[in-house]
Amino acid sequence: MRSLLLFLSAAVTLVFVSCRSDFEFSASKGDLRFSRDTVYLDTVFRNIGSSTYNLKVYNRSDDDISIPTIGFRKGQASKYRMTVDGLVGDNNRSFENVELLAHDSLYIFIEVTADVADTNPADFLYTDQIVFDGGSTHEQTVELVTLIQDAYFIYPGRNDEGLYTGVPIGVDANGEEQLILGRSLQHDHPENGDEFIWGADKPYVVYGFASVPDGENLTIQPGARVHFHAESGLIVQPGGSLNIAGELSPEGTEDNEVIFEGDRLEPLYSDVPGQWGFVYLRQGSAAQVRHLTSKNGIAAFVVEPDVPLDITDSKIFDHSNFGILSRGGTIDGRNLVINNAGQYALALVDGGNYRFNHCTFNNDWPSSQQSTVLLKNYTEGENAQTFPIEQANFDNCIIYGSNQVALALDLTDADQPFLFNHCLIRFNSSQLDDLPEYDFTGPHYNTCIIAPNSIQSKPDYKDRDNNELVIGQDSAAKEKADPATSALVPQDIDGKPRPTPPATASDIGAYQSVVFE
Repeated sequence: MRSLLLFLSAAVTLVFVSCRSDFEFSASKGDLRFSRDTVYLDTVFRNIGSSTYNLKVYNRSDDDISIPTIGFRKGQASKYRMTVDGLVGDNNRSFENVELLAHDSLYIFIEVTADVADTNPADFLYTDQIVFDGGSTHEQTVELVTLIQDAYFIYPGRNDEGLYTGVPIGVDANGEEQLILGRSLQHDHPENGDEFIWGADKPYVVYGFASVPDGENLTIQPGARVHFHAESGLIVQPGGSLNIAGELSPEGTEDNEVIFEGDRLEPLYSDVPGQWGFVYLRQGSAAQVRHLTSKNGIAAFVVEPDVPLDITDSKIFDHSNFGILSRGGTIDGRNLVINNAGQYALALVDGGNYRFNHCTFNNDWPSSQQSTVLLKNYTEGENAQTFPIEQANFDNCIIYGSNQVALALDLTDADQPFLFNHCLIRFNSSQLDDLPEYDFTGPHYNTCIIAPNSIQSKPDYKDRDNNELVIGQDSAAKEKADPATSALVPQDIDGKPRPTPPATASDIGAYQSVVFE
């Protein structure tokens, strides 16, 4: 019996092996199908690696096939790299005898790192092809196209030991100077020239922190584009100054705006917060900002005590922590828009001196913890301190968001010099109603509109998810501004004139209302 079972087992095995054709691969005959004919790897800076893009390859036939070679038209000299179903092949550039089962598919992942010198001089495009070679009559190709953009690069320097240099960022509890990765700007940099004037001829890409030293001024001209790498930013040291001199752009464009954002240019990263650090204004520095758009950092500005920041006609979008964080600074803001931050759109802590007129502060961060505007005059812990608020005036401002409490007042007492004049404020909290600082009929509030929910007294934004905070004809802010303080800001952020009282009152916020299409 045992011999019979062994015989039957061997016979069955022989039948299955002889009948299998799974491992008989025929050469590809040029009938592969692709998820796309051309792979566009979005704009990257010279010598900076791109994101990874994918291409799917299909075998629609009933045969198991083997693709003799997959490679680039430019061979090993190609600036593109790829993996094929997780394999790296020969230097990520060529693969042999790639097997693909009937009615199956494989993934190719593609990256590129190229210089402007590698591109077509007429259009700065770097191109190549993925070649699927099944023999001379069965070749198939997929096009690869990438725009390579030239730029000025600001990297940290190296000391004599080859270590990266740092720049001062403050002192620790023992009075020891703290450094952060970066370098000071130079007037005669061998590649960038005068680094204290950033123009619009080429973008600037910053690695680490670019530092404006004592006695120097950095001017950023109209139309300049500044891209910060992860954990990078700008520091203005004590005695230094910053002048962001953007200008009003033609309608529907950003041609003359100064733009701060991360260094990933692919559309996937267009609204991802926290891609870079912040602009740090150290105590003893100063800054003037006109027509800036800051996007997707940790914070647009961190302002130290007594630092004067004059900011007008500017937009701050989608920062992971704060739009502006001020630790006792002196800020004068007009036609300022801040939308979405992980904690506060505008955080004013450790006292300070503040005036905001015709500003729009909104925060719809997807969390129950965020708020829009914070005003706080003390610190907690072992070294708790109270700091004076010299003034905190908000005239004709929208303070709104998804949280029921858009205005967070954390004060040692209500007898502080703060005033909200003709403002639209989102607020609904039974826990805070009895606090004197939230007495909307008291001396700290003058003719304000309190929105208890998202339906009543809403600002009626055009598209807040896409940072379009212009208000419509149904806005509760329409024609509700204070004529006296509104006259101090005669144009809105888009350059549209505000009405001259007493004919018609202007609108609360940074924008005059429009009729939505």
